[in-house]
Amino acid sequence: MEKLQEVVSQINSGLSDYVLIILLVGTGLFFSFKTRFVQVRCFLEGWRKAFGNFSLHRRGSHNGLSPFQALATAVAAQVGTGNIVGAAGAILIGGPGAIFWMWIVAFLGMSTIYAEAVLAQTTRTSDINGLLHGGPVYYIKKAFPNWFGTLLAVWFAVAITISLGFMGCMVQANSMGETCANAFGIPTWIVGLLIAAIAVVIFIGGISRIASVTEKIVPLMAVIYLAGGLLILIARIEYLPQTFGLIFKYAFHPEALIGGGIGYALKAAISQGVKRGLFSNEAGMGSTPHAHAVAQVNKPHDQGVVAMIGVFIDTAIVLTMTALIVISTLYTGNGPLADASGENYTLLLAKHGLSKTNLVQYAVGSVSTENIGNIFVAVCLLFFAFSTILSWNYFGKINFQYLFGRRALIVYSVLAVAFIFTGTLVKNDLVWELQDMFNQLMVLPNVIALLALSGIVGKEAGK
Repeated sequence: MEKLQEVVSQINSGLSDYVLIILLVGTGLFFSFKTRFVQVRCFLEGWRKAFGNFSLHRRGSHNGLSPFQALATAVAAQVGTGNIVGAAGAILIGGPGAIFWMWIVAFLGMSTIYAEAVLAQTTRTSDINGLLHGGPVYYIKKAFPNWFGTLLAVWFAVAITISLGFMGCMVQANSMGETCANAFGIPTWIVGLLIAAIAVVIFIGGISRIASVTEKIVPLMAVIYLAGGLLILIARIEYLPQTFGLIFKYAFHPEALIGGGIGYALKAAISQGVKRGLFSNEAGMGSTPHAHAVAQVNKPHDQGVVAMIGVFIDTAIVLTMTALIVISTLYTGNGPLADASGENYTLLLAKHGLSKTNLVQYAVGSVSTENIGNIFVAVCLLFFAFSTILSWNYFGKINFQYLFGRRALIVYSVLAVAFIFTGTLVKNDLVWELQDMFNQLMVLPNVIALLALSGIVGKEAGK
């Protein structure tokens, strides 16, 4: 297992440090200019279309979803462990400055996810039962209607099935198991059984039941997490100016904290921001287009601007709240890492037993009590991770059906549930490394197709 983790880690380093940065930043810049910065021009329009007719009882048609249901399903996928454990890991490894690079990736990613949603709407199809399906495999085939397109579509379908349908659910279940064990003393395998059992009931109902659950869970989990976070920030309000100062300072001079030369430290900060930013908001990864494809809207542009709001909620609101909690409590004032530098940073982390898994719990507990910190994060993570499991299972299911046909879905369902349970039993670091690798492998065929069909995106943005 250790040897496998080492190999996967090396692959991830090559992808995230070079390939992923170029692809995500480059693609985001390209579509920002191609759409005349649609994320700025149409931000308020997206907000109105997403929440203008908000209702927990609003429904789409029998074969599709309302725009809000599609957004809730997408946000459920985006807001998961990446917003708590992932953000904490980025700060630990890349310093507070990694959050700045997450913001940059999210801003550019809003234009990328606009393109994904527009193309998913444009190329969606329906099956013999009239149910809508859409996603990257469909617009990949439109971009390249030949053997090359088939190769890219199969590549993507295999990568997302493994990444989200199987390994991704392991990551979510793993984090849920560990945090519940810390907070309530419940054995992780019992948590795994409960998660798997509840998930099966919801999976059986298909996308309609998943959307019905996520449209209720997403607003509730956001209110709980943000309300608790605001209480922490109020308690540390005098340190908020310093908190933002550290984010910008260490974005460009992270070597002062994490050590090493400026080149090494800056690469660590940027790569952590990009990698964890991708895992968090999923822009450019090709996952959320599956939800946006089945939204019932007047034109593709309408769901494109709604999709942008998902990235904003994920990064600018939820992930930023995590960052402010961690930095304001641990890196400022009397925090245990307030005087950390390249020479003693690693020693201080070890001294206090800080890791990406317990960092937010420690931060909340430093303002309240250890038990409150453990319970608060455990409850929030249960909402975040479980809703992500629901959406990711659906995304993987669509692509498994594309590869093997509808009759093979029973095999997918059995495997998916088995991976959810197994995720609570395996080593955390290896699970995260495998998840990162397959996430990044999804990006390549998805981005190639997005760029090939950029003309369609540009026309929609201009309407």
